[in-house]
Amino acid sequence: MTVYQKLLHATEKERAELLSLPLITKGAAGEISHATYVAFLTQAYHHVKHTTPLLMTCGGRLPAHYEWLRTAIGEYIEEEMGHQEWVLNDIETCGGDKEAVRHSSTTATSASLATEVMVAYAYDMINRVNPVGFFGMVLVLEGTSTAVATQAGETLMHSLNLPKKAFSYLLSHGSLDISHVSFYESLVNQITSPEDQAALIHSAKIFYRLYGDIFRTIQAEYMQN
Repeated sequence: MTVYQKLLHATEKERAELLSLPLITKGAAGEISHATYVAFLTQAYHHVKHTTPLLMTCGGRLPAHYEWLRTAIGEYIEEEMGHQEWVLNDIETCGGDKEAVRHSSTTATSASLATEVMVAYAYDMINRVNPVGFFGMVLVLEGTSTAVATQAGETLMHSLNLPKKAFSYLLSHGSLDISHVSFYESLVNQITSPEDQAALIHSAKIFYRLYGDIFRTIQAEYMQN
């Protein structure tokens, strides 16, 4: 069994729990409201804007023997740069105030506690625990995108009667992250240290829970009926 296969096997339960959340299943079926979709985009912005800074921080914290992984992070940065603006443009197309979200002007346009905690854990993992553990977050976010993002974008476009440009984040990441999976797999399979493999598995389990909490928070506020 490869390192990547071990990672998937060890986190199978957590992944299933995330993908079974009502916001994800109903979103993929086109059964969420306009307000719920905008709330999802708002929280997406507040963690996506940290993707490039997190990648840069991770690259800076890796020891010398992970120079090959630092090089790969450079490729990730090129791919991810500016994606938070896609999210803001989607919000604007939906009729939302993208500048209010950018500047966290109100409670509704600010990061939720769940989003704050996930982002904080990512920085803490890199700076205090083990920078390799950050790739647990990559697994969770990209894996979720490949599983449901494109389907959700296409179905919500019709059910919410919104133009395609309101779904640039979902539609682009669904297809983009599929191409990332094989790249990610090749990287993970080169991690030979048992300690780093354990850190990766541990962090992925935690990130599945923390990312799920973002969806649970939105559900509690917008999907009570």
